[in-house]
Amino acid sequence: MGRVILDYIVHFLDKSSRLGYNMDERIIRLDEKMVEQIRSGCKMRNFDYTKLSERMWDTEIVSYIAKIHECKGRQDLYVRQKPVELERLIEIARIQSTESSNKIEGIVTTSTRIKQLMTEKTTPRNRDESEIMGYRDVLNTIHESHDFIPIKPSYILQLHRDLLKRAGMSYGGHFKNVQNYINETKADGTQVTRFTPVPPYETEAAIEAICSSYERALSLEVVDPLILIPVFICDFLCIHPFNDGNGRMSRLLTLLLLYQNGYEVGKYISIEKQIEKTKDVYYDVLERADYGWHEEQNDPTPFIKYMLKVILACYTEFEERVGIMNAGGTKSRSYNMVRAYVEGKIGKFTGAEVIAACPGAGRSAILNALKKLTEENVIVKCGSGRGTYYVRSDAFNEY
Repeated sequence: MGRVILDYIVHFLDKSSRLGYNMDERIIRLDEKMVEQIRSGCKMRNFDYTKLSERMWDTEIVSYIAKIHECKGRQDLYVRQKPVELERLIEIARIQSTESSNKIEGIVTTSTRIKQLMTEKTTPRNRDESEIMGYRDVLNTIHESHDFIPIKPSYILQLHRDLLKRAGMSYGGHFKNVQNYINETKADGTQVTRFTPVPPYETEAAIEAICSSYERALSLEVVDPLILIPVFICDFLCIHPFNDGNGRMSRLLTLLLLYQNGYEVGKYISIEKQIEKTKDVYYDVLERADYGWHEEQNDPTPFIKYMLKVILACYTEFEERVGIMNAGGTKSRSYNMVRAYVEGKIGKFTGAEVIAACPGAGRSAILNALKKLTEENVIVKCGSGRGTYYVRSDAFNEY
C-alpha cells in the first residue's frame, strides 16, 4: 500500500508543478527525507532460491526432471557421434527460434526474408526486420559464448543493448525509466491491467537480487537447475526490467541458463518455436504463477511444469530427428531417412517439412525419395505447386 501511495503522490505533485499550481507546504511538502521514509515502508520482496530445496515437488515435476536428465545423457552421446549431421539442425533451429520468439511479440516478416536476414544476404527493410536481426545477434552470442556470459545485471544489460541496437532504440541496454504494466486485451477490445511489475526505482536492485540468489543456489547445488531456471525466468518477467524486449530477453536468458547447465537441446530444436505453438498456455501459466508475487505468496509450480514440458518436447523431437538420421542404410540413406519420417507421420505433410526433419540429407535427394515413395504407393501426392502436400496411403481414405 505504501508503494502505491508514494507513486501516486509523486505523480500528483509532478503534474501539479507542471501545471503551475502552488501547493500549501504545510499540507503536502515532500522532501527527500519523507520520500525515503515512505519507501522504507515498501520493502522489495525477498529472493532466496535456496528455499526451493525445502519444497516437496509433485510426482509430475519429478518425472519430467528424471526424463530430461535421461535425454541429456543421450544428447551428449549423439553430439559426439554425429557432429556434422547436427550442424544442419543448428541452422534450422536458429531460424525457427528467431522467427518464433519475435512472432510472439507481433514482430514478423516473411519466411524468405527471415532466412535471408539470418544469413546476412540482405539488410533490414523496416523496424521489425531490424529487431529480428537484433535477436539473431544475441542468439548467436549465446550459442557461441554461453560459458563466458556471467549471470550479472551488467551482462544482461549488454545483451539487451545488442537486442535493440539495430533498431536504434535509445533505451536498449538500460533498465526501464517509466512504470510498465502487463495488460490483457478483452474480447471487446478493452484493456485491463493483469499485473503491475516492480517500479523503476526498484528494478536494478531486484535484478541484482535474483542474479545473486540464482548464483548462490547454483553454487551450493541445493536446487536442481531445471527447477531453478524457470523460477528465475518467472521472477525476471514479474520484474519486467525494460521498457521493451522483456519477453524476448526472457527466452534468450532461458536458453543461456539451459546451455550453461548442459541442456543444449535448444541448439538443435527451437524452444522458442515450442513456446510459440503453445502461446496461450504460456500466458495462462504465467498469470497463475505471478498471483501474489509482490507479497511472496505466489506459486511458480504452473510455470515450472510448463517449461519442463517444453524442454522435454524438444528433447523428444531431437531424438526423433536423430532417429531419422540413423535410419540411413548403404542402399539409399536419404530414402530410408525420408521413409522413417513418413512412417512416423500422422496427417498431411509438405516437402519443406520433410527437408527440415531430415537435415542429414540434401534437398534434391529428399525430393527424389518422396517421388519414389509416391511411385511405390507408400504416400499419396495431393495438390500442386506451392499447395502440394503428401499423405500416407494407408490413411488416404480419411481425407
